[in-house]
Amino acid sequence: MGYFEYLDKSARERKSIVCFGLDPDLNKIPAFGEANTEERIVKYFTQIIDASLSQERGVGAIKPNYAYFVQYGFEGLRALAALIGNYKEKLPIILDVKRGDIGRSSEAYAKEAFDFWNADAMTVSPYMGQDSVQPFLDRCKSGKGVYVLCRTSNSGAADFQTKALENGKPLYLEVARMLEKWHVNGIGAVLGATEPDELESAMWNFYDAGKPIAFLIPGVGTQGASAKNTARTLRTVWQETFTLHRINSSSAIAYAYVKENNEDFVGAALREIARLNAEIGDV
Repeated sequence: MGYFEYLDKSARERKSIVCFGLDPDLNKIPAFGEANTEERIVKYFTQIIDASLSQERGVGAIKPNYAYFVQYGFEGLRALAALIGNYKEKLPIILDVKRGDIGRSSEAYAKEAFDFWNADAMTVSPYMGQDSVQPFLDRCKSGKGVYVLCRTSNSGAADFQTKALENGKPLYLEVARMLEKWHVNGIGAVLGATEPDELESAMWNFYDAGKPIAFLIPGVGTQGASAKNTARTLRTVWQETFTLHRINSSSAIAYAYVKENNEDFVGAALREIARLNAEIGDV
């Protein structure tokens, strides 16, 4: 099964294109008695994900952010391995590592993400060119997914990604053009929901080229973008590819209990997932 087919199948089975970003923060994760760091992280996220899987409509993917795990050393990395092992083949697992280096180093990073961590997909940076991205794209032939940073959701993205090139087009659209050129089943783009006009502009590029791309869309939740408006754009531009995309929310789901000011972190997370699914509408 190609990665596009896996995304489509999972979205239809789970009735959701919500991606749950796993960003462990020990300042917000309960102590659970004498549990060590690994146990705390695994227990916390397992309870939320398991509860979501028990719902008729939960999340349609998970996205562990490597940096949030590795900050806790080997215990954090063991927690990452445990969570991937728990949900492999239950949900698409997108490892958010943003790799990108010269060719041989990229080959090593691809082995790490896909052979060691056993992820279904990963995020990569395109700014060292095709030879740095190709080792990741080669893995798409075996059913893996690769999300290339295109227009990210952080405010600093404007420092480079929206700058006009000599042809008058912004840099992020040149990245989109290159993704059309590199197109394979499994290629994706990271496009932030915080700039809806730019998300739509990039999506029209892919539509006009007839090249379906899987979008990973951060910025909904804590960063303030609208899941409803994002889903409307996805449907308006290219309805047929809707189930390939994933709208990500991380801390807004994981730590919804803080906003609700109660201790029921599982219930609060489920309510936030339900709210996002309701905004997105039927899948």
